[in-house]
Amino acid sequence: MTTNTILLLLLSLVIAGGLSYFQYFYKAKSYSNVNILLAFLRFLIIFGLLVLLINPVMTKNSLQVTKAPLAIAVDNSSSITALKSDKKVTELYQKLVSNAALQEKFEIQSYQFDADFKPSDKFDFKGKQTNLDEVAKNLKSINKNLIFPTVIITDGNQTTGNDYVYRFDPVNKVYPLVVGDTTTFFDLKINQLNVNKYAFHKNKFPVEVFLQYAGTKAVNADFTISQGNSVVAREKVSFSPSKKTASLNLLLPADKVGLQIFRANISSNVKEKNSYNNIKNFAVEVIDQKSTIAIVSTINHPDIGALKRSIETNAQRKVILAKPNELDKLNDVSVLVLYQPNASFKAIFDNKKLAETNSFIITGNNTDFNFLNQKQNNLVFKMSGQREDYLTEFQSQFNLFAIENIGFENFPPLQNLFGSVTTSGNVSVLLSSKIRNVSTNAPLLAFAENQGRRTAFLLGENSWKWRLQSHIDNQSFEKYDVFIDKIIQYLATSASKKSLVVTHESFYNSGEAIVINAQYFNKNYEFDEKARLTITVTNAETKQTKNYDLLKGNNSFSANLDGLTAGKYNFTVKELNSNTSYSSHFEILDFDIEKQFVNPDVQKLKQLALQTNGKAFFENQADDLIQTLLENKDYKSIEKNISTKTPLIDWVWLLVLIAALLTTEWFVRKYNGML
Repeated sequence: MTTNTILLLLLSLVIAGGLSYFQYFYKAKSYSNVNILLAFLRFLIIFGLLVLLINPVMTKNSLQVTKAPLAIAVDNSSSITALKSDKKVTELYQKLVSNAALQEKFEIQSYQFDADFKPSDKFDFKGKQTNLDEVAKNLKSINKNLIFPTVIITDGNQTTGNDYVYRFDPVNKVYPLVVGDTTTFFDLKINQLNVNKYAFHKNKFPVEVFLQYAGTKAVNADFTISQGNSVVAREKVSFSPSKKTASLNLLLPADKVGLQIFRANISSNVKEKNSYNNIKNFAVEVIDQKSTIAIVSTINHPDIGALKRSIETNAQRKVILAKPNELDKLNDVSVLVLYQPNASFKAIFDNKKLAETNSFIITGNNTDFNFLNQKQNNLVFKMSGQREDYLTEFQSQFNLFAIENIGFENFPPLQNLFGSVTTSGNVSVLLSSKIRNVSTNAPLLAFAENQGRRTAFLLGENSWKWRLQSHIDNQSFEKYDVFIDKIIQYLATSASKKSLVVTHESFYNSGEAIVINAQYFNKNYEFDEKARLTITVTNAETKQTKNYDLLKGNNSFSANLDGLTAGKYNFTVKELNSNTSYSSHFEILDFDIEKQFVNPDVQKLKQLALQTNGKAFFENQADDLIQTLLENKDYKSIEKNISTKTPLIDWVWLLVLIAALLTTEWFVRKYNGML
């Protein structure tokens, strides 16, 4: 309170006292106890009103003590149960949170983590994945700008997420409390198996396997891959104390079309504590996608040879060469490549079947553009007789299929007749043209779709130079050949539009997220947000059926089917308003990643502790951990003096008191006949 305020309050006392004396004593004809009471009431009323007019600010100081947080994160994944440490983890957690000294020094925060991270003080150890990266990310957000210790009760075996060693804030110490038997047991393990989800029929597909060994003696192991009762691959592998890992690269035949289930197994003549991690099931969808591509031309040109080589790098593609009048060669082709069409191509454009075949039109100096204007309406050509070189400009917003910029701006120019090219209808441009670095805003490589028929246009010859330039830049033709393959893949795919489109995998591993996505389109092929989609899932063996609603997300509907056991499932997605349905199947492979471990990952947890200047402790060192936390002087409680300023006019009860005093004065004067 300031000096001026105090002087004003003293002046208010004098004024209130003077006015009360003047009214009830100076002017009074007689003196009584009633006068004294009324004078006192009037004094309080006047003083209260003057105080409200002065409105002094009242300051209140309070002391607040803030303790340093102590985050205790408990591994709630099923690997804790697999290592038979679930009871020990609960005991360690209770010992920490119930310690009176820790409670006095820290604000204890309890969390659990598996695939997710959340506050909890109860644990069931049923998590299907372990993600320590989530612990690091969430604690940074929760205790932002604070210095605090973290205790993680875990086996350190992470199954998903980023490597956690370098994800924690190095400013805040981490104290891993390692649970599980650290004794080294003899163990053979399939650590990782890499395989493509899809393979082409009658080809061979690669399988990459990483094997791991724990033990103190040399051992010979037998690795096999089987399908049903047949062994399709077998390898002998040797391990020793100095050679604890091995990698195998195998080629398996894709002899049957459809979903093929395989079983990888490593074994020896030594009994193991955990044999679950010796086996890994995997699946491959074998696709029969052989297609014939016809290149039709009336001239010989290096472009044709380069294009043929690029297309045939995909073993599923076969290229035939034909003249425009050899219509018998063009039966059952998937894509027509029309190289520099002219009037002699009339028979192809007029043939009803061939006119419905997706095509790739390549123009150049020998192209009849007037004829091309008559036979298609996607691009309109107004060309002169002068030749021009066109450089390329990549359009990153192109979205018909995934494609990367393989250095198109560095490719040699294509040659075409000079003129203007305008698009008409549904045309998407992947590459636009430039003349001496001046953009023409005209297409160079474009794709059109009309009534289910797809057409690609490459406006220029000498693309064979592109393939050579790509090889110079990358020491390989691969990037350019993949680029051509994606064009052919787009053209070879049926473009028929369905009202209900469902996206799913043919197989999933146990513990993975099983999500079915669907889109429903109205008659104008517009996404219908008001659609009502349901899915019925039936176990092929038990015939048990479950029903789910698909929830609307961003331009799609989805259903999460987590919790299904391993096995084969049939499912039907149905749109209830139109009764449109889609039926298919998938298989869940028996694979529990949390059962792959026989020991805690002590080395990685020690790395984490070292990275944050903390220390790793084992389950029998809980008392040492508590003592370390208590003795660490970095974590001190912070005392804050909180000053609260309140203007007196905010005191409602003072107004109530003044009103009560006025009322009392009035009743006393009324009762004594002084009004």
